[in-house]
Amino acid sequence: MAKAVKPAVMSVAVDVLIFTVSDNHVEVLLERRAEEPFKNCLALPGGLVKTDESPDDAVKRCLREEIGVEDIYTEQLYTWGDIDRDPRNRVISISYIALVNKSRCHPIAGERVEEVCWKEISADDINELTKELAYDHGEMISYALSRLKGKLEYTSIAFHMMEEEFTLPELQKVYEILLDKPLYKANFRKKIMDFVEETGNTVTGNPHRPSKLYRWNGR
Repeated sequence: MAKAVKPAVMSVAVDVLIFTVSDNHVEVLLERRAEEPFKNCLALPGGLVKTDESPDDAVKRCLREEIGVEDIYTEQLYTWGDIDRDPRNRVISISYIALVNKSRCHPIAGERVEEVCWKEISADDINELTKELAYDHGEMISYALSRLKGKLEYTSIAFHMMEEEFTLPELQKVYEILLDKPLYKANFRKKIMDFVEETGNTVTGNPHRPSKLYRWNGR
């Protein structure tokens, strides 16, 4: 008689890639784990989906518990299902991108976390950072950065990282940081003017002509 195969334990998790732009570079929020597996390693915020919630609800809970906000932009990114991605049991993870202005975030270290920190990230140093990361989170970050750059070409996704009011040079700088390349001023403004509107306010206190302040029109 063939030996019975023990059913595998399978769970569904969410991992959230919370991106912001600060000090001329892209940052991602990471946690330093206080328990096994991968104790003392950096990891993305996230956790198992509870039986009474959807993956989207699990992400909202994670954002509320980890950075103290709920009403920020999130988008489902990809499903990660390698058999051995978690040494404990079979865990399939649904990753999400979350974009936020850093001034809105007040990260909190949870019960199973030693610390939370913003980590500078770019295509050049992702391989080095991956050595410090738990699970397949380095691969997640690389994939998310690639997707984010691609969406900048045809969406207004970058506005979720801006202050409520901003100058056009500030907006262009965020695009340049995310794309990791300089942009021509005239071409950039022609491209984004359909997405912004003047607030009627200006930035003063500098020797140059006051700069107009804009806001995203929601398109």
